Amino acid sequence: MDMVLLHGLLLLLPLAALLLYRYNATFHYFCKMAFFHCWLVVMATVLFPLALLRGRSVENMKLLRFAIRPLKHLYGIKMQVCGSENLNTKEPYVMVCNHQATIDLMGMVEFLPDRCVPIAKKELVYMGIVGWACWLSGFIFINRHKTEDAICVISRTARTMQRENLRVLIFPEGTRNGDKSMLPFKRGAFHLAVQAQVPIIPIVISPYWDFFSSKDKKFTSGTCTIRILPRVETQGLSPKDVPQLTETVRQAMADAFAEMSAGHRGDHHAEQLPHCTRASAGRGTRSLQCDKDTSRASN
Repeated sequence: MDMVLLHGLLLLLPLAALLLYRYNATFHYFCKMAFFHCWLVVMATVLFPLALLRGRSVENMKLLRFAIRPLKHLYGIKMQVCGSENLNTKEPYVMVCNHQATIDLMGMVEFLPDRCVPIAKKELVYMGIVGWACWLSGFIFINRHKTEDAICVISRTARTMQRENLRVLIFPEGTRNGDKSMLPFKRGAFHLAVQAQVPIIPIVISPYWDFFSSKDKKFTSGTCTIRILPRVETQGLSPKDVPQLTETVRQAMADAFAEMSAGHRGDHHAEQLPHCTRASAGRGTRSLQCDKDTSRASN
């Protein structure tokens, strides 16, 4: 009798979990976030041997993009990219983007061009198989707590960008920020661009409030808009121009974020922006370009 009761309870557990997933927003949120991180670990484990064969190389970023892209389909997140024609350049550049949450990864792979690596906090390299996969993909790690080390990394990266034709992605806020305004920008990205004398391309990801909130424990389907702003030239600028450059770029991004926040209405918002790329949650990653844009920088 006890065994029958035990088996009955075991059979009820999946049903209870399914009901909780469907009707309890907090349980739903934690399940999706757990799956998100498990997916990263599994994909890193599967692709690690392939990356290892090539060794540490920016070309391994293609494997990471391949691994992350299916998540938007699984979660029902529609991605639309506007302004991708601004990435149509073969020269090195620095990309700066706002940073809201871990799920920024899903948006990041939509615009990340070839031969582009992120600058990330040094702690990431110690996160087991995921950190090792990032290292093999050419991630540039920086110690945010040691200014001298950070300056050294910036100088070395500036030389590498020109020598190896690299593009670099940096989150200038320095940490995740889900607020309605952007944090003050750290100047590392702008010092890098000035030292390398390469353009800065600002990128703004729309707020996730309609479908995601770590504070409210909400994670549903929705639409994410990514706006790539016109490049900002740094030719002829010197380190003394960095503070003004930083503020100019931040203001442009803050204005774009405020505009996107005011008009953001989930899928309805997507219908109101017919000129923007829409990478739907259907099969494949399609890119119908903004206005006259005819090609994507990312694969």
